[in-house]
Amino acid sequence: MTTAGISTNAFKEEAYELLTELESSLLELEERPDDTNLIGRVFRAMHTIKGSGAMFGFDNIAKFTHEVETVFDIVRSGKLTVTKELIDLTLASRDLIRSMLDASDNGQQIDETRGRRIAASLQKIAGNGSGCAEEISMPEDKNQHEASEEEDEETTYRIRFKPPKDIYLRGINPLMMLEEIRQLGEYRIVAQTCDIPYLDEFEPDNCSVFWDIVLTTKHSINMIKDVFIFVADDSEIKIDVLFRANNFDGSEDCKKLGEILTERGDLSPEDLQKVLGEHKRLGEKLVEAGLVRPDAIQSALAEQQHINDIREKRQAAESASSMRVPAAKLDTLVNLVGELVTVHARLNQAAVRIQDTAILSVAEDVERLMWELRDNTMSIRMLTIGTTFSRFKRLVRDLSIELGKDIELATEGAETELDKTVLDQLNDPLVHLIRNSIDHGIELPDVREAAGKPRKGTILLSAVHSGANILIQIKDDGAGINKEAVRAKAVEKGLIKPDSDLPENEIFSLILAPGFSTSQKVTSVSGRGVGMDVVKRGIDALRGTIDISSIKDEGTTITIRLPLTLAIIDGFLVRVSGEHYVIPLSIVSECMELTREHFVRSHGKDMVNVRGGIVPYIRLRKQFGISDTDKPDIEHLVITEVDGSKIGFVSDQIIGQHQTVIKNLGTVYKDVDGLSGATILGDGTVALILDIPRLVSQVLRDEASVMATEI
Repeated sequence: MTTAGISTNAFKEEAYELLTELESSLLELEERPDDTNLIGRVFRAMHTIKGSGAMFGFDNIAKFTHEVETVFDIVRSGKLTVTKELIDLTLASRDLIRSMLDASDNGQQIDETRGRRIAASLQKIAGNGSGCAEEISMPEDKNQHEASEEEDEETTYRIRFKPPKDIYLRGINPLMMLEEIRQLGEYRIVAQTCDIPYLDEFEPDNCSVFWDIVLTTKHSINMIKDVFIFVADDSEIKIDVLFRANNFDGSEDCKKLGEILTERGDLSPEDLQKVLGEHKRLGEKLVEAGLVRPDAIQSALAEQQHINDIREKRQAAESASSMRVPAAKLDTLVNLVGELVTVHARLNQAAVRIQDTAILSVAEDVERLMWELRDNTMSIRMLTIGTTFSRFKRLVRDLSIELGKDIELATEGAETELDKTVLDQLNDPLVHLIRNSIDHGIELPDVREAAGKPRKGTILLSAVHSGANILIQIKDDGAGINKEAVRAKAVEKGLIKPDSDLPENEIFSLILAPGFSTSQKVTSVSGRGVGMDVVKRGIDALRGTIDISSIKDEGTTITIRLPLTLAIIDGFLVRVSGEHYVIPLSIVSECMELTREHFVRSHGKDMVNVRGGIVPYIRLRKQFGISDTDKPDIEHLVITEVDGSKIGFVSDQIIGQHQTVIKNLGTVYKDVDGLSGATILGDGTVALILDIPRLVSQVLRDEASVMATEI
């Protein structure tokens, strides 16, 4: 790939990230239209896309983005309010920009009419404010965030401290105040000596110097004022905010010398224009013209340099803190780590067989390094699920408007981390579940009000870690699932018999069957019987489980349990006859020996008394059709915990903990219940990885089927 191609791809990656951030900011801005930080984020996202687009030849994107940027520049200045019309237009602009980026890859044509229509609406808003041009009533004081003693963000201040002439006679040393300023953060201090008189008029007891200071600090403006508290009444003290860290991304041009001098009041705009036509440096021209004192020039240059230093420092820190790596490279790295785990198992077996001290020592060192490498590699692939959650706010907003409903999406646990592979495949199932909650779950506002509920419905999307799994819940406060309607539909479609007596959770799980829908009519959202079966297939592909619970008129909760990673897990290796099986270590609670005496005590039932508690167990020999001819007298029971209940698995021998690299079984065996994959052992043999929750479910279904047949 050429350098130009790499640069273009880098621009696209950055643009897609900015568009995602832009959508999130706009949805927040719709709720808090007076939030200046959000307005600034929207403007900066558009500004960056426009600038980068023009740089890499995406002139159509740059030209269109300029229209949106112009409107938000007017909003920043306080001349326009943020309204629903503006949010709708900006979201539509965001979608169009994304379409332009996609079209550059696949060669599709862009709907130019749509682009011109959006641009015309934006120009109308920018030109005369139709529909939006109410004056924003915003405080003009730059120091409006003075409430707290400690600021969360870095702020750069411009300070002028001009003490009274008799400050020395009061026993006050102004240099001590400057020393306090130095302790607050990064600074530049320039002494102004223009008021020092000639020697024959000089009074040693008078202070004829004042100071200009540029300070970057996380302390509040009140902390700065406290430094001068004892001389504030008769000193000239001026403190201005130059910029705050979250409003400063380094993309804006640095202020020119003339701008700084004019802002400080050291130079009038008229005098500035008089000398701009000459070819000397501005500072030299101003001094020669007698318009500005040399020390004022020096102070302005110091401020300019300070801002440049802060910008360079921040940009260097940002560039050093992270780097972009293609996902394919991470996948390759994980595969290599997986192979290394397998090779280490071979090395460990060889070391134990040979019983050479040197080789054993090397094997232990390799194991330690391999574990560190594995943990670090897996952590690189872990992403916060909040990036996925944030996408659904737009879905809820647009679909609610389309269906005439008022729905709010709340999220919890957005900081929960999940493997990137799992996260990428999770998007479609969650989309279907949220659409289902919006369409079938949440009622219309009038219906909710009549039922004594708030007019606004709520969908809660939450995530939390649970051992080696993650639990994701979609909970709504809607009408709930009509259990009888689901049963009737299932009978109609032949999924169950009319006299079937199913527990509530199994009835609810019927909605996951292909082609199942209780909608009376087909709409653009639902009614065709597709969607929930897509959810089940997607969750099954991720080796996850889905559970549905519902209370009539109170709402529905859908819980998804997923493994944190699909690549490498810690396993518990057991052997049955000549076959090996792996049980995920995260659900293993304890192990014990199982003798014939235990079998006699339980009267031939597959259960055992463990410290006064009854634990049922599954014989892996029986489950996988292995002959009992070589069954040992003393078997081993591995007790696991599944959904809060303990269940055991009987094997011939427990081998112990094993680093398990998960390999897919292939299309032929993908629908085999109770198996989630396979792994290669150190001697080259294959061990099957047990999917314990599914294996338990399968056994329960088989037993229920046998009982029904006998009845």
